[in-house]
Amino acid sequence: MSGVCFLLLMLPLLSAQTYHWGPCPTPKVQPNFNLQQYLGKWYEIEKLPAPFARGKCIEINYSIRRDGTIQLLTSQIYKDKKRHAEGTGVVPDPREPAKLGVSFSYFTPYVPYWVLTTDYTSLSVVYSCTDILRIFHFNYSWILARSPYLPPETVRYAKQLLIDEGIDIFRMTHTDQNCKDK
Repeated sequence: MSGVCFLLLMLPLLSAQTYHWGPCPTPKVQPNFNLQQYLGKWYEIEKLPAPFARGKCIEINYSIRRDGTIQLLTSQIYKDKKRHAEGTGVVPDPREPAKLGVSFSYFTPYVPYWVLTTDYTSLSVVYSCTDILRIFHFNYSWILARSPYLPPETVRYAKQLLIDEGIDIFRMTHTDQNCKDK
């Protein structure tokens, strides 16, 4: 009975996300991932719905802190206000550097943040999935770019990569990067 209550309590949270029955898929990640090359500013081009990223002109800037953790500074314009958030990233297993863990609160555990592919200079495809008791999972995915826009063929390539890895992109949405004040 408590499992059913847990699921009912989670429904409002899940309504803003993409969730599916069963455990998370395990897509391939970027081989020989180089974190140093990945650092810097990326713009969100498209994403699976995320309750924490509902605005426009969404950017994320990655840098290394003195303690060796990764600082993630995000910004977005939401309800006509520029909003910022700071997160922390770690590489849990140095043998798999493209499989990061990210948290935006001291009170939450690190969640997967996997770089599926990147060329470091124009495109990155990122995937995150959280498994709930192997009964269902909710996931996020982002197509990121070094500039606010990507050619349509590059976006199609990124989406096809997600599909080929078993990730449902039906709810993927475009992020408006048309802002006067970035």
